Amino acid sequence: MFGPLNHLRIVEGSAFVAAPLAGLTLAQAGADVIRFDPPGGGLDYRRWPRAESGRSLFWTGLNKGKRSLCVDIRRPEGRELVQALIGAPGEGGGLLLTNFAGMPWLSDEILRARRADVIKLEITGNFDSSNAVDYTVNPAVGLPAMTGTGGRDAPTNHVLPAWDIACGLTAAFGMVSAAMERARTGQGRSISLALSDVAFATVGHLGMLAEAALGGTDRRPSGNDLYGAFGRDFPTADGERVMIVALTPKQWSGLVKVCGIADAVRGLEERLAADLKEEGARYVHREAIAALVAPWVAARPLAEVAAAFDAAGVSWGPYQTVTEALARDPRASTANPLFAMLEQPGVGSVLAAGSPLAPAGEPREPARAAPALGADNDAILGDVLGLPSGAIGKLYDAGMVAREES
Repeated sequence: MFGPLNHLRIVEGSAFVAAPLAGLTLAQAGADVIRFDPPGGGLDYRRWPRAESGRSLFWTGLNKGKRSLCVDIRRPEGRELVQALIGAPGEGGGLLLTNFAGMPWLSDEILRARRADVIKLEITGNFDSSNAVDYTVNPAVGLPAMTGTGGRDAPTNHVLPAWDIACGLTAAFGMVSAAMERARTGQGRSISLALSDVAFATVGHLGMLAEAALGGTDRRPSGNDLYGAFGRDFPTADGERVMIVALTPKQWSGLVKVCGIADAVRGLEERLAADLKEEGARYVHREAIAALVAPWVAARPLAEVAAAFDAAGVSWGPYQTVTEALARDPRASTANPLFAMLEQPGVGSVLAAGSPLAPAGEPREPARAAPALGADNDAILGDVLGLPSGAIGKLYDAGMVAREES
C-alpha cells in the first residue's frame, strides 16, 4: 500500500478547509495525523452538508483516516496535554499543522521548550496575519470580474473554495519538505503560509498579474469560453450540454474532422485572413467557429456526440449535476479504483475517495472513516504520551478529555 509518510506523526489543530485538507492529504500518504478538538466539536464540526442524522458530511469527508483527541483546550491542563503531544518523542513526531494562528499557547517558544526540533506550519489569512478566508480572497484577486459575463459591476463568484484547496495542498507539501529538511539537518522550523499569498502567487504564475500590469487593462469576462483558445459549451439534441475544448493542434484537427467542417474552416480562414491552427486566432474568431460547430452538436443526442468525439480524440466533457455524475459517470463510482464504499459512523454507507496518488501496479489504500470525537483518546494518551490507565481515567473524570458516541 502507498504509505511513504508512515513514519510521521502530525498533530493537527484546524477548522474549515485548508488545514484539514492538508492533514487529509498527509494521512492518505500514510502519516499518523492526530487532530485535537474540544468537547462538542470545533467551529466546523456541524458544517453543511449534513446527513439526516445531523452528522457533517463536510467534516467527515475532510477528516477521513485521522485519529481524534477530544480535549478541553479552554483549560490550561488541556492545553498542556496538546503541547505534550506535539513535543512527544519519536523520530517522526514534533510536527504541528494548524490554522489557529497566533495562539500564545502554541507559540514557537513554548513548543521548542518541549522539543527543540519542532516543525510548526501555521496557516494565516494574509501575510500580516490579518483575517481572510477563501470567499474574501477570491474577489480580491480579480477572478469574479473575469467569470461569467457581468464584469466588475456584476461579478460572479464560484462555489469551489479553490484557494483553500491550493493552500491545503501547499501546506501538505510544506510539511513534508520541512520534515525532509529536518531529517537531513536535525533542525526544526516554523513556517507561515498565508491563504492570500497562495492566491496572489497563483494568479501571478498564470500571467494574470503581468497581463494587467503590462497591458494596463483588465481582462474582459467571456462567459464559458476558454480564454486564449477555442472552448465553449454547446447544447445537444436531447437537451444535454457539452463543453468542447480545442486547445492543442490535435484537439482542433479532431474537432474539425468529426464535425465535417474542414472546407468551411478553410473558407473562414480565407475570409478572415487568419490561421485557425493557431490557438490565439481560434479565441479571437470563436464566434465564427462556434457557428460551424453548433449545428453538428445540436443535431445529435449526447450518446452519439460522445461516441463520435471519443473516436476522433476530441477533448470534451458533459455538463452534469453531482447526482447525475453519481448515476452515470464511472469516474465517480467504484469502477474507479479511487473510490470504495465506506461505513462512516453517524452517516452510513458512503462513496469515499482514497488518495488520488496511484502507485503503479499496486493496490490502493482504501479510504478510512473519520473518527468520532475522542475515539482515540486512550491510545493517544497511553501510547504516545505514556500515561497509565489510572491517569487517563482521572482526565475523563475531570472532564479534561471526552468521548463522543459514534
